[in-house]
Amino acid sequence: MSPTPPPSAIASENEKPLSSTASTDMEAGRRPVHKERHTAHTDLVRDVIIGFSDGLTVPFALTAGLSSLGSSKLVILGGLAELFSGAISMGLGAYLAGVTDKKHYEVERAREVQEVRETPEEEEEEIYELLGKYGVGREACTGVVESLKSNEDMWVKFMMDFELQLTLPESSPWIEGLVMAFSYMFGGFLPMIPYFCFKQVLHALYTSIGITAFILILFGYIKAIVTGTTKRDAVWSAMQTLVIGAAAAGVSYGIVKGINGVEGVQAA
Repeated sequence: MSPTPPPSAIASENEKPLSSTASTDMEAGRRPVHKERHTAHTDLVRDVIIGFSDGLTVPFALTAGLSSLGSSKLVILGGLAELFSGAISMGLGAYLAGVTDKKHYEVERAREVQEVRETPEEEEEEIYELLGKYGVGREACTGVVESLKSNEDMWVKFMMDFELQLTLPESSPWIEGLVMAFSYMFGGFLPMIPYFCFKQVLHALYTSIGITAFILILFGYIKAIVTGTTKRDAVWSAMQTLVIGAAAAGVSYGIVKGINGVEGVQAA
């Protein structure tokens, strides 16, 4: 019969070691640090998603439609023309949107600064009204209001954030435009690769369909995971992206083939 270990040994075995952070927090009388699980995405992530998604769908639908004409050269030329024009268009659109957002913010901030300086009483009353929407009483707001009034920059920032709900764009419009354009071009070039490798248009079309279907599923899944959804929703997003891309390609293929079959408009 083995000897019974002393009580101190039993207690030491039952104790679980604490992490250095947890032990430090307990020694200081603080609760363990709570890590937020929210997802925050910049405008550049949005541009990548939009650019790549459109680039993967539109040129694929176009090349699939042109492949019904039976000419690889026509598919390549038409696809490249759409790819470059689409990338330029998407890039310029993102750039102009970024410029507009930045200018809008600057104009509204200048107007808010003027209102804070010329009509401080009305702006102060607006703070009470804004906080009142969150159930904060007037007396409880007094300290916050007085603190904001002592710092004009923070007062203006508070009004921009809560009253106008406007934030200064983080990225340069030029960067947003370039990210959108290159994302569109990269996504659009992938379905076109088989047309450079196969002489038979149908072989290139079937290979392009396989590549695009795989990328659509993968892209839809990753996009959903990045935005913080569950794996089940991510799978649904992947299938939804695939269906949209397949529908666009099918419609384009049918329209081009139907028009080409009309007497007098057959492609040379």
